[in-house]
Amino acid sequence: MESFWSMLTDPNAQWILLGCMLLGLCSGVIGCFAYLRKQSLMGDTLAHAALPGICIAFMLSGTKSIGLFLVGAGIAGLLATFGIGWITRYSRIKSDAAMGIVLSSFFGLGIVLLTQIQHSNYGNQSGLDKFLFGQAASMIGSDVTIMLIVSLVIVAACTLLFKEFKLLSFDPGFAKGLGFPIALLDQLLMFFIVVSVVIGIQAVGVVLVAALLITPAVSARYWTDRLGVMVLLSGLFGALSGVVGTWLSSTTVSLPTGPVSVLAQTLLFGLSLLLGPRRGLLAKRLTHRKAKLVLQEEQRMRATVSGKGGVDA
Repeated sequence: MESFWSMLTDPNAQWILLGCMLLGLCSGVIGCFAYLRKQSLMGDTLAHAALPGICIAFMLSGTKSIGLFLVGAGIAGLLATFGIGWITRYSRIKSDAAMGIVLSSFFGLGIVLLTQIQHSNYGNQSGLDKFLFGQAASMIGSDVTIMLIVSLVIVAACTLLFKEFKLLSFDPGFAKGLGFPIALLDQLLMFFIVVSVVIGIQAVGVVLVAALLITPAVSARYWTDRLGVMVLLSGLFGALSGVVGTWLSSTTVSLPTGPVSVLAQTLLFGLSLLLGPRRGLLAKRLTHRKAKLVLQEEQRMRATVSGKGGVDA
């Protein structure tokens, strides 16, 4: 407990803690809609697609600017979404196969560009490969400010457009019949996913950032059947995992914050899978046992009644 309070008093740890909490919050909120729309692989695809955007932004600017990296990663992510849409629209390839094609193509290009940068004469390329696995400890005040603005925008948009995103996730045909701009809402939701992925790359890297979107949403699904409660729980689980990841990594120098936060989310998922009130394994076990006891009692009563009937006859 002493290490937790010492973390709160450390200025550098405060920035990391706030950044990871904001990242977990906005990723958990927008990840619910991605999960319900069966686009779990989309976050992984966009994360891997962001790598060439980061490399190209560095090659054009020659400096490691987080703002420029975010712009490059965002453009690459949007190109990836357009590529997936084009493949599925003009071919017989399913969306999951299209995501796999785009993921591998963009990530392969990113690795090639990263290799070229590391073997070039750029004087500031050291540390660029940290975006593969993340480095939350490198976050500073300006990075957290960007995360704060993005998180507020995403949470506010999901709050204002909750009804529209809900219809889009469960019944897009009905939403279209009501006159909602389905194409615009779909692109807006995809844009929010891209932004969430991009701001999460610095903390957990392109390899693990998809876990920030999906794991809190899946964990929250085990606790409720209401979408509003699910979104709140998902954001809470994401923020809590950021706190736990920052705290545990601050106790040991060699522990990376991002991956530890992902492991904390995995632990929450395991607890949700086991203890969920309706869908958890324990609840299902108890329900099955209760139903079995009721069935045995009914069979015993029927046997008793039929036995009495035979004696009276």
